[in-house]
Amino acid sequence: MAETADLGTPFLRYEREGHIALCTIDRPSSKNALSSSMYYGIKKAVALVNTYEEPTALIITGTGDVFAPGGELRGVVEDPNPNQEYMVGGDIIPFEEVRMSFAPVISAVNGMCWGGGLLTAMMSDIAVCSERATFRVPELVRGIADMNYAAYLPAHVGVAVARDMMLSGRIVSAEEALRIGLISRVVAHEDLMEESRKAAEEILRSAPEARMFVKRALTENYGHVDRMSFHWSLWKSGEAHEGMRAFAEKRSPEWVPTNLRTGRL
Repeated sequence: MAETADLGTPFLRYEREGHIALCTIDRPSSKNALSSSMYYGIKKAVALVNTYEEPTALIITGTGDVFAPGGELRGVVEDPNPNQEYMVGGDIIPFEEVRMSFAPVISAVNGMCWGGGLLTAMMSDIAVCSERATFRVPELVRGIADMNYAAYLPAHVGVAVARDMMLSGRIVSAEEALRIGLISRVVAHEDLMEESRKAAEEILRSAPEARMFVKRALTENYGHVDRMSFHWSLWKSGEAHEGMRAFAEKRSPEWVPTNLRTGRL
């Protein structure tokens, strides 16, 4: 029988059976948009899988046709956590924990993978992606200067492609994402979980301490994350507030030239 754990939100399901733990993002009413409690819950899942004496890998996936589109921008939160009231972005978001996890972390990307969802997949040891998956860095069209992407994305795809993706906010297909090195594996949609489990077991067969040293060397290619600028942009910037309001109201932000306003970006 699978072992379960409470991650602090009803929108994350956690179960462990043998050497595989599964964290499922399950908030279909909001297209799996990540609340603060959900971001923190993913962080908790990574911490939990690192406590087991038996080597265990964590697979993160979503439900329906969405992995995760990023953070909740509409101001609608059904799972508030009063303990997080004064926590800032870096305290809540799980990306560094995913990147530095001693236990293997696999993202099984079943569909839309944007914003914080894509960062989670990028920081995973391996992202196994459905052929139906799409990828996007929409933060700038929301008024957010995401300094995590500015630091991490060029190491995956190069400066030119990172600039293209971040400044345009365009949608990238699974085929293109594989070609540019954004992710490493694309599989038939119906084979996603089987192939993700296979990837996890491949990593579990490697020597844990040696693997840790190699992971450390690989991620040294990432740039410095300017957290002060990111936090200012997220919590103090008028642009971010306008971008979130525009998203909630299904319109273009006010900074968009009048003749280019086409509704929600």
